Amino acid sequence: MSNLSISDRLAVCTWSLQPKDPDDLFRQLELIGIRRIQCALNPLRRDPVTWRSFVPDCRKAGIALVSGMLETAGEDYSTMESIRRTGGIVPDETWQENWENAQATAALANKMGLKLVSFHAGFLPHNEKDPGYEKLLHRLRLLADVFAANGVDLALETGQETAGALNEFLEKLGRTNVGVNFDPANMILYDKGDPIAALRQLGRWLKQCHIKDARKTKQPGTWGEEVVAGTGEVDWPSFFKTLAELGFKGDLAIEREAGSQRVADIRAARQFIEQF
Repeated sequence: MSNLSISDRLAVCTWSLQPKDPDDLFRQLELIGIRRIQCALNPLRRDPVTWRSFVPDCRKAGIALVSGMLETAGEDYSTMESIRRTGGIVPDETWQENWENAQATAALANKMGLKLVSFHAGFLPHNEKDPGYEKLLHRLRLLADVFAANGVDLALETGQETAGALNEFLEKLGRTNVGVNFDPANMILYDKGDPIAALRQLGRWLKQCHIKDARKTKQPGTWGEEVVAGTGEVDWPSFFKTLAELGFKGDLAIEREAGSQRVADIRAARQFIEQF
């Protein structure tokens, strides 16, 4: 992998394209010009008829599967406060469903030959004496172990807490198959610190990165604005320089969760990133 260019390491997050079936996904990827994907696994699990031959279909189409994504149940992203309440595996109300889904997803990832799955664990309590802190550690260890038993690593999405808090949490977690999927835009969207400083702090945990851009909120406690990569506040030259300094040669998956022209936006992101 050491000789791969950034272009060779780019992938597309399938949920950004909201495909109705594999053919729809392949058509959009053709327009973007990238043949590597991070695959949303929930649609495959929920609708096995539509997606039953997805892996062989990918092989035939020359599409490489670089990782998967697990979406947790009951998440409400309408406000910062609603996602804090409902996000990840923190809420008791959705824990049983998420635990069952995680076990099924780990088995599915293994069957598909995936080695990495990313997901949002939810907001870490700020104080480790908070009972919720130990509860989240326990739940995440359960997930880590079931994925490890299936030969799959887990990557926690960044942004919902500071890099320092996440670094400390991962140390306490004590699971070698758990690291981070670093998303520089999320650090800005959640207003959790400078993305480049966070990247340096979390460098040893890196398993994958998302290519996404954002502008910081002008009103504390509300979302920042997600924008096309290259048009926001992420310092991309410093981002790639830091990745090189860290020796990270893993995958870079383009994610776009806003806007109504996802194909054009992801293609623009690809063209922007390839200059590095």
